[in-house]
Amino acid sequence: MKILIAEDDHNIRKGMSDLLQQEGYTILQAENGKTALKLFKHDKPDFIILDIMMPEMDGYCVCREIRKLDDDIPILFLSAKDEEIDRVIGLELGADDYMSKPFGIHELRARIKAIAKRYLKSKHANQINDEFFYFGDLTIYPIELCAKRNQQVIELSLREIKIISCLYQHQNQVVTRDMLFDYVWGYDYSPNSRTLDQHISKLRKQIELDPLNPVLIKTIHGVGYRH
Repeated sequence: MKILIAEDDHNIRKGMSDLLQQEGYTILQAENGKTALKLFKHDKPDFIILDIMMPEMDGYCVCREIRKLDDDIPILFLSAKDEEIDRVIGLELGADDYMSKPFGIHELRARIKAIAKRYLKSKHANQINDEFFYFGDLTIYPIELCAKRNQQVIELSLREIKIISCLYQHQNQVVTRDMLFDYVWGYDYSPNSRTLDQHISKLRKQIELDPLNPVLIKTIHGVGYRH
């Protein structure tokens, strides 16, 4: 999923960008409203995080212009204000949610995930093959960003879903590290050598019954992984 972050504060914008890239999202950044609108038209993101108070063009105007072109794309407003009227205006313009600054990282992640789930469900409503697949004793629900084992629900990030999907598509085959990097991070991104190992380790703790003796994601030393 491609997310456009429109925020004039460099530190806030970079912090959100770094966080969401770690979650597996592709990020576009805009420091003002006009740039945000240009990126929306040119790069067609799937989700927009939109600050209200920005130079060149404020968030309300950007939202209004976007809604003339696209009624469905999810929009999350950010604002330093916490006035009810600001929330009402934002929602009436077509925003899906509203967050006041300062906000917590966990809250931001949760809100984006909730909105993204609704959007993905709508976008893929008629694509039955995207609903679920089996990964060992787990049922993986890509659109829901989760896995289920019996009655247990395991929440997963978009990047973790991509890792599982790549291994699933190459069952009983060795998936090299380069293959995973290309599939999960993309050809234009070059994570360091430890990034993949750290993600696999975290994922095993979530989905393996015994993370120290994994059966769902096996390490093929010196090459990559296999499911």
